[in-house]
Amino acid sequence: MTDPIELNWRTTLRAFTHPRVVTMLFLGFSAGLPILLIFSSLSLWLREAEVSRSAVTFFSWAALGYSFKFIWAPLIDRLPIPILNTLLGRRRSWLLVAQLSVIAAILWMSSIDPANGQASLNLMALAAVMLGFSSATQDIVIDAYRIESADKSLQAMMSSTYIAGYRIGMLLAGAGALFLADAFGTTMQAYDYQAWQWAYRIMAMSMGIGILTTLIIPEPERKHAGESTLSRTASLSLVGLFICIILAFIGGYLLTRGMSDYVQNLADLLHNKALASVLIAISRLALALLAAFLAASFLVKINWVDKELVTSSYIAPLKDFFQRYGVRLAWLLLALISVYRMSDIVLGVISNVFYQDMGYSKTEIAKIVKSFGLLMTIAGGFLGGILSVRFGVMRILMVGAILGAATNLLFMLLAQGEPTRWALIGVISADNLSAGLASAAFIAFLSSLTNIKFTATQYAIFSSLMTLFPKVLGGYSGSIVDNIGYGNFFMTTALLGLPAIILIMLARSRLDLAPVEFKSNS
Repeated sequence: MTDPIELNWRTTLRAFTHPRVVTMLFLGFSAGLPILLIFSSLSLWLREAEVSRSAVTFFSWAALGYSFKFIWAPLIDRLPIPILNTLLGRRRSWLLVAQLSVIAAILWMSSIDPANGQASLNLMALAAVMLGFSSATQDIVIDAYRIESADKSLQAMMSSTYIAGYRIGMLLAGAGALFLADAFGTTMQAYDYQAWQWAYRIMAMSMGIGILTTLIIPEPERKHAGESTLSRTASLSLVGLFICIILAFIGGYLLTRGMSDYVQNLADLLHNKALASVLIAISRLALALLAAFLAASFLVKINWVDKELVTSSYIAPLKDFFQRYGVRLAWLLLALISVYRMSDIVLGVISNVFYQDMGYSKTEIAKIVKSFGLLMTIAGGFLGGILSVRFGVMRILMVGAILGAATNLLFMLLAQGEPTRWALIGVISADNLSAGLASAAFIAFLSSLTNIKFTATQYAIFSSLMTLFPKVLGGYSGSIVDNIGYGNFFMTTALLGLPAIILIMLARSRLDLAPVEFKSNS
């Protein structure tokens, strides 16, 4: 007679063969490909082009579109794309447009040589921002598709295969781009723009996998609130509102650039230039957000855009979340979301520059950090998905938070020791395994908080919070390292993981995310 426990494990593992679960492997690849073309691969390209370390880490802000995608997520929930909506459906039509935009942005980046001066560097920044915006839009649609295409019994497994695909995409954009750049003849000593140009062109062609997947997969059958038809006037006013919000945000940020002149004064007061820079950056960000909010409020007040339309698009998803969980628990959950990936993201911004500064070659970085690291992350992702199904999301979320903070301390030891291959392998093994486990549990956790009526908007809010503050802080990681050194920096990132551990302890007693049983007919 078969042991019931063994049967349950077999049933859980069989979920990985479900068509919806397999689909997320390919969509995850499409989502993971662009991100490193903004972060680590671009960082190495810029360093070879003799761009300063501080300027390199500032480029991480090009990915802030990931942190503000909640602003245009309602458009994806509410607006159909003409012609394509009829042919493909709302989710797939938006997905196709986002993927084509990603390809265009990568090709634009490949056409710019950052070594040609500040003008070229500015163009590269604009192209990187376009890539961040397009990639974030793709993420919005994929997240909505994942949640709408299957019930909760499959979400942890779909998160695992999504992470596996995501990391394979990152491997191609990370290790693949480095191998290609090396093969085409560029080095730190002999920079060759055309080598990087062709590496990025090949990355753009690789997005064809995502486009093919979009054309093959079915449109989700589930209905959501955003499917109500908007009039042409309402659609145009909603798009206009979005454009005005973005312009107000950019304008607010540009108008406050004079605040940067006071960094030294604040540094003298605080006796810490890195902290002063971060505080100024956060203040500018807050003022830019305030400008965007005031612009939106003004447009509503003068009836340029219908108040009911704004309420149903932006206010209703937030109101629903607070009503379902109550004000106290809702704020606790939002705080947890905003800090859970803090230590991981801040460290990740400068990690490739760190490996290079330690003396590791691009080939070693590609083989150990990207290739071997990928295997460990995928293993951690599958482990996190299986354990979340068997033991509950909150327990594995706690395990991931503890391991995430602890493994950052290993980077501190790596910075203080000899840069041997085995030392790097050990650190990457522990860090990527724990990161994969934590990510699978966290994605399942965020999915469980989402109401199917507001899928794209609510999940975009959650994932935006997850990356907003870490990416703002990460943009100063180069300056912080210059001031306090790598060892103290890694200790600081480990301490940034403590708030997440505390908030999970508080949330566990109030939120029950019990293990779910896989249903083969999902």
